[in-house]
Amino acid sequence: MAAAGKPKLIVESDAEALAQAAAERVVARISANPSRIAICLTGGSSPKKLYQLLGSDAWRDKIPWDRVHWFIGDERFVPESDPLNNMAVARATFLDRNAPSGHIHPIPTTLENPDASAEAYARELQAFYGGQNLDPARPLFDLVLMGAGPDGHTASLFPGYPAIAETTRWVVGVPQAHVAPFVPRVSLTLPALASCYEMLFEIAGHDKQPILTRLLNGETLPAVRARSNGETVWLVDQAALPEEIRGGR
Repeated sequence: MAAAGKPKLIVESDAEALAQAAAERVVARISANPSRIAICLTGGSSPKKLYQLLGSDAWRDKIPWDRVHWFIGDERFVPESDPLNNMAVARATFLDRNAPSGHIHPIPTTLENPDASAEAYARELQAFYGGQNLDPARPLFDLVLMGAGPDGHTASLFPGYPAIAETTRWVVGVPQAHVAPFVPRVSLTLPALASCYEMLFEIAGHDKQPILTRLLNGETLPAVRARSNGETVWLVDQAALPEEIRGGR
């Protein structure tokens, strides 16, 4: 695979068009692999419209559910029954009605602490991958979905936190969140997230304009440091664009 490069910026008219474009990229990436497929989902508000589309009548038949495995890039350390649980939202929105149960891989949150959950998920990822060392020529994921928080975090990798500098572990416990909800987290690390053919950020809404401005200015925030070893795409809507860029388009 090629070395990580500058993200490709794609602008859509609104959140609905953005979700449609994201669904098209998900299906295209799935179609490119005739074998076993691994998709890494994200939490937060950004992907909800996308998940609704993937579970809709118009899109579900485009996905070979028996070949796709679904992972998640980070999780809040709360029970699966808690509405804050990221994978529980994805399951309720589209996975449980379509994907074989054995193809859904949530981060376990019933262990004693986030570090134990991180170790358990790392073992699951390594068993799926078939090794403990990531080979740049053999990505872990076909596609990794990402978002950007108001402070520039992505997954649960927060600015200034030691987990950002992790180079060997695949998954880490995050004892304290930088933004609400203030619950412990479990997160894949930058090297694990980078092991993909495509990393797709969804950034939508006027409230994301301040952080998108900072990201486009190249601040060394986690969402800027997150790069695929293959292709990195920032999919944004018009409302999130900084005024100076929107005016120049």
